[in-house]
Amino acid sequence: MDILKYTEKHKEFRKRLRDFIKKEVMPHADEWEKNKIVPKSVWRKLGENGFLCMSVAPEYGGMGGDFLYSVIVAEEMAKTNQTGLITMLHSDVVVPYIDTFGSEEIKKKYLPDCVTGECITAIAMTEPGAGSDLAGMTTTAVEQDGEVIINGSKTFISNGINCDIVIVVARDPSVGNAYQAISLYIVESGTPGFSRGRQLEKMGLHSQDTAELFFTNCRIPAINRLGEKGSGFYMLMDKLQQERLATSIGAIVKAEYILDATMNYCRNTLVSGRPITKSQAVQFALVEMSTEVKIGRIFVDKLIADHMEKKNIIIETSMAKYWTTEMVRRVADRCLDLFGDFGIFEECPIVRGWRDVRVMSIFAGTNEIMKNIAAKFMGF
Repeated sequence: MDILKYTEKHKEFRKRLRDFIKKEVMPHADEWEKNKIVPKSVWRKLGENGFLCMSVAPEYGGMGGDFLYSVIVAEEMAKTNQTGLITMLHSDVVVPYIDTFGSEEIKKKYLPDCVTGECITAIAMTEPGAGSDLAGMTTTAVEQDGEVIINGSKTFISNGINCDIVIVVARDPSVGNAYQAISLYIVESGTPGFSRGRQLEKMGLHSQDTAELFFTNCRIPAINRLGEKGSGFYMLMDKLQQERLATSIGAIVKAEYILDATMNYCRNTLVSGRPITKSQAVQFALVEMSTEVKIGRIFVDKLIADHMEKKNIIIETSMAKYWTTEMVRRVADRCLDLFGDFGIFEECPIVRGWRDVRVMSIFAGTNEIMKNIAAKFMGF
């Protein structure tokens, strides 16, 4: 029995999305990889067709849909073999901070454009000297006279070039407790004192615009703070469950895509007049990988269902994030071997995916951090 229950509306949504992807994404995926960025116009087309921020309430322009719509988008986007349109980052990681913690004024100002794709979002946590350790961040935010003055730098920021707004995680230097000093602020593109550095060259994720961001006496209205001052760390903890679940979903669907492409290749490639799949070694490899992927799919689907029921699954999502992202690396590596000499060429259907999945064990909190979190909540 299927764990997730898709309605006819979900199925119709998936069909519309597949049609959109066939027309607007697939013909351009290789071009985006070459150019190392996705045109902002594509984000607007996604929004116009209702494929962004599906959980946002109708009063702010959204459809008020459940999390299964996000799962559908993640699954279908994974099959496009490009990473520039990281819709889950926008719709299910960044925008929920605004939707949950923003004032009514903030919601009315930003959410409608986030839904339509007119406003592309990013979140800036990582710093050159502080990655998964939020307590070590040095970017400061000083509030005075109705304004906030931000100073510092961020790096490895996805959507860093394209973003129209960025949620900046910064600390009040006057507060001694590192966690109680953290707040979240919305900074608009074009704000004086906010500048973008170089677009970073990466091993994979070539069509994703990853950049350095700099803040030099960057002044924003104090109303652009999300929630109460000093509550940023708790906001991050509240939303990281969904972020890590989103990462796990991405890992599973990528593993499924890579494995499916590999099985098709092995079925249709002949060696000595016989398909590669007639080799027992190849059969065993495909069965073993299929088993891992199916185990991961069942685990993640159960977590999706639990998350939709608003259960506390911090331990389980931490486990899933580390296990699925390591599993997809194993699958991608082993599948590449099955392609033989063809596996060294760019036209091999999984070479891009093999590169792209390597970073998944690092972002959204390294896998070592995931194990630390699980151990802590398990009382070890």
